[in-house]
Amino acid sequence: MIIDGLPGGGAEKVVLTLSKGLVDRGHQVVLFSLRTVCDYTIPEGVDFQIVADACKKPWRKLTELDRRAALLDEAVAAAETAGGRFDLVLSHLHKTDRIVSRCKRLRPEITWFCIHGVFSASYLSRRKGVSRWLKKCKTRSVYRHRNLIGVSQYVIDDLKEVFHVRPNQNRVIFNPFDFDAIRQLSLEPCSLEGTDYLIHVGRFHQTKRHDRLLRAYAKSTLTVPLVLIGQGSSEATAALKRLAEELNIADRVIFQGFTSNPYPWIRHARELIVSSDSEGFGNVLVEALICGTPIVSTRCPGGPVSIMTGDLARGLAEMNEDSLAATMKAIYQHPPAIADLDLTIYSIEAVCQQYLDLITLE
Repeated sequence: MIIDGLPGGGAEKVVLTLSKGLVDRGHQVVLFSLRTVCDYTIPEGVDFQIVADACKKPWRKLTELDRRAALLDEAVAAAETAGGRFDLVLSHLHKTDRIVSRCKRLRPEITWFCIHGVFSASYLSRRKGVSRWLKKCKTRSVYRHRNLIGVSQYVIDDLKEVFHVRPNQNRVIFNPFDFDAIRQLSLEPCSLEGTDYLIHVGRFHQTKRHDRLLRAYAKSTLTVPLVLIGQGSSEATAALKRLAEELNIADRVIFQGFTSNPYPWIRHARELIVSSDSEGFGNVLVEALICGTPIVSTRCPGGPVSIMTGDLARGLAEMNEDSLAATMKAIYQHPPAIADLDLTIYSIEAVCQQYLDLITLE
């Protein structure tokens, strides 16, 4: 496993869940982090190694990718000398992929790039002209003729259609969830247990559209508190607090900050809301269902539409605050039945096996 650090994000949690699942099934897992940041506990049995770049030279940005690829090659060589050649290499997140694509030690036939997000939404939405064209070219050069894994069909189609990427192989593998662990963690104390509230879990990032969430909440006429679990820059946090003041909802919006265990908060909420412009998969939607909590999401590009099928589709809102407000209120008043949902396609057992099946493809 290779990832550019482990801050409190969804893709990072996926990497750790998958690593733990593979170790529990008797496999050796080395997790290379390309930065020292780590907001999570590393699962027992995972060989966690930091491959950080210490270059301070003025021209470091110009040589960054090749330099960091060389550092990773050294770490891979040492790991293979100690434990044998890798059978499968999984690269996670675009910054990591740019470095891994330049590594000489990693065999292309066993290396898979895991696509966690909708690239056109993340990297092209604010680009025009030459800047947009250049980003497309750079992205295509990273993934062209490579093995790709998408967390949803949409993220693969987006790369193919918008960036004109032609992969060597591609697969769709949903994100893994340790049902037992999530349910056990959800039993820990929650200060709002026994009260009604809504919840949003996600970092304070433009794509998550907390501004849309706050405006929809204000329009919904729901008076129960809205809990925001997540963190961001001081500027982003201050901007959201100012918006809550402007909307006269500051007394009902709780900025809880980041927590490594959001599950008690999710379990006791009346509903969980996703307000994003795009979601590669939408981990928190499945986590909420595992905890028995109804879900609402914008009908954004990515995974939510594939997760929210059947009666859950009532919780899909259009990508505007009026529709989101109406959907939040409707699901609050008439939640879907979720007790008997079959979520086994997201189980760590099923997902780990799909990854292990890739080894036979070499």
